[in-house]
Amino acid sequence: MSVLATRIDWAREHCRLLRSISAEYAGTRPFEGLTIGTGIHIEAKTVALLLTLRDGGAKVVATGNLNTTQAEAVDVLRAEGITVVGSVTKDADVHGRYLDEVLAAEPDLILDNGGDLFAKYLEKPYPGLLGGTEETTSGRMRLEPLRDALGVPVLVINDSPIKQFAENEHAVGQSTLESFLRLTNRSTNGERVTVFGYGACGRGVAANFRGAYARVSVVDVDPVQRLRAHLDGFAAPARETALANADVVITVTGGRNVVTAADLPLLRDGVILANAGHFPVEIDVEGILGHPDVVARHEYTDDLLTVELADGRRVHVFSRGHMFNLAGPRPIGNSIESMDLGFALQARCLEAVACGTVDASSCVVPVPRRIDDRVATGYLDQRY
Repeated sequence: MSVLATRIDWAREHCRLLRSISAEYAGTRPFEGLTIGTGIHIEAKTVALLLTLRDGGAKVVATGNLNTTQAEAVDVLRAEGITVVGSVTKDADVHGRYLDEVLAAEPDLILDNGGDLFAKYLEKPYPGLLGGTEETTSGRMRLEPLRDALGVPVLVINDSPIKQFAENEHAVGQSTLESFLRLTNRSTNGERVTVFGYGACGRGVAANFRGAYARVSVVDVDPVQRLRAHLDGFAAPARETALANADVVITVTGGRNVVTAADLPLLRDGVILANAGHFPVEIDVEGILGHPDVVARHEYTDDLLTVELADGRRVHVFSRGHMFNLAGPRPIGNSIESMDLGFALQARCLEAVACGTVDASSCVVPVPRRIDDRVATGYLDQRY
């Protein structure tokens, strides 16, 4: 008999590492009696992670990130007994209230994505927080100055070499290209693409667009990274030159105000501005919209915006500067295999905090090597 399945069923089936951890956790129950609070992109692969934590005995209270929550994923999680706070929003104030509601449950463990929950915890701390994890580079940069105030173990998933090469370099580059094609239905062949940032994510974005026959240039404030891009075969011109020549500009730096209204005079007619970084702050969209040279705007469905300048040039913006590889029609984000690895790191790191095998000296530090080794071995054992 045929049974109608969903994309979430497909993702859960192919998150093979998480499935094996779930089976293990059903017996070991490392999170028995604990509440895990999460603020993370809620989409198909996240369902597999949160259900793995539930299978380990946790009560899970979750909310999404700005503009990436998917209704189908929320429905499945709620049907499976996960408490999901709120729904999709681009409003930072509304999102902040969702985060407050997660913290009102006083979770024993926090699974954070961008440092939002830990930062809010410090505004109104409660007793009993054991520690947790931070997913992103952006979050690590935000939490590093707060180490002394936090005083609990916080393991940074993005600082794992597995996360760096499996998800950031390979999968982010792939999903960014896929999302560009899906959102625009336009060719990349011969297009001039400027990538801001040459960390692991930027390297993946640059390589994937080059593989799609685009002409790629790289901008990075770090001279060593700029040199690396040059030696990898990418153009590495001055910032202004790269902007002025670009048909497509993609930011993936983790920084703020990478492209602003002050850059409008440099931009070519028809340029596309897109952000693949975690926070919607790399492209100052509100500043661009408020610039006196903007005489008209056109909002399309599927997260496309066009602004028209007084001299007739048109500038297109994806998703109002939000992370566009989880935006637009049928957003699917990074590959299942890469997220399976990254989320296995999340589960094992939370397990380590819950079981006390890491202490407060591991506050905003990379994933321990023993966990990297265990996750890598588990993944490969399923394939060989």
